Amino acid sequence: MAKDMEVGGGHGSFGAKDYQDPPPAPLVDAEELGKWSFYRAIIAEFIATLLFLYITVLTVIGYKSQIDTTKGGDECGGVGILGIAWAFGGMIFVLVYCTAGISGGHINPAVTFGLFLARKVSLVRAVLYMVAQCLGAVCGCGLVKQFQKAYYTKYGGGANGLSVGYSTGTGLAAEIIGTFVLVYTVFSATDPKRSARDSHVPVLAPLPIGFAVFMVHLATIPITGTGINPARSFGAAVMYGKQKAWDDQWIFWVGPFIGAAIAAFYHQYILRAGAAKALGSFRSSSVI
Repeated sequence: MAKDMEVGGGHGSFGAKDYQDPPPAPLVDAEELGKWSFYRAIIAEFIATLLFLYITVLTVIGYKSQIDTTKGGDECGGVGILGIAWAFGGMIFVLVYCTAGISGGHINPAVTFGLFLARKVSLVRAVLYMVAQCLGAVCGCGLVKQFQKAYYTKYGGGANGLSVGYSTGTGLAAEIIGTFVLVYTVFSATDPKRSARDSHVPVLAPLPIGFAVFMVHLATIPITGTGINPARSFGAAVMYGKQKAWDDQWIFWVGPFIGAAIAAFYHQYILRAGAAKALGSFRSSSVI
C-alpha cells in the first residue's frame, strides 16, 4: 500500500513521473560524427530550408509582380499579406511534419540556437545544422532567381529590410518578439511533460509551430518583412546581391538569436522550474 501511495498519491506523485525527459545533449558528441543518421539529418535540414525559401520567396515576388501597376497589375490583387503569411506558415507546417522524425525539423538557425541553449542538441550538431540551413536558403533563393530572372532583382528578391518610417530599435524589437513567439511555441509543442499530461488532447506539433510563423508574419511583415529566421534573411540577401539587403542584415541575426535565448530561458527555467529545481538541489547539498 505504501508503495502504491508513493507512485499514485499525495506528495509521492512527484516521485514517479509519467513522462521521461531526454538527457541533456553533450556539448561535443564525438560518437554522432560516425553515424549516418547524423549526416542524414543535416541533409534533411538543407533540403527543407531550400524548399522553404523556394516556395516563400517565389510567393513574395509573385505578389509584388501582381500589384505592379506599371505592368498592368492591380494594387488590390494578388495574394496579399495574408497569402504571404500563409505561405510561410504553411510551408513550416509541411516541412516540420516531414522532417521532425529525421532532424527535428528546425529549418531555422534561431530554433537550433534555442534548442542548443536548452541542451537539446550538441554544439557540433547545432553548428552544422546552421550551416546546412544557410546553404539551403541560398540555394532555394538561387532557384527562384533562375526561374524568375525578369522579376527577381526588380522586386527585391524577397530580401528582408527595415521599412520606411520604422526605427532600428523597432525593427530589432519586432524580430526579438517574433522569434520569441516561434521558439516558445516550439518548446511548448515538443515538451514531453505536456505530451504526457495532455495525452487525451492529441496535438500535432507542426501545426502550432506553423500557426506561430503565420501569426508573426501578419504582425511584422509591414515592419521588417519578417525575418525570425537568419537563414531566410541571409539566403535572400546573398542572391539579391544589393547593398540595401545587407544594411540591416545584423537585425535579422541579433534579433532572432536574442528572442530564441529568451524563449529557451523562459521555458526551461520559469515554466519548467529548472531554476527552482537547481536551487533546491543546491540547498539540499548545503544542508548535508
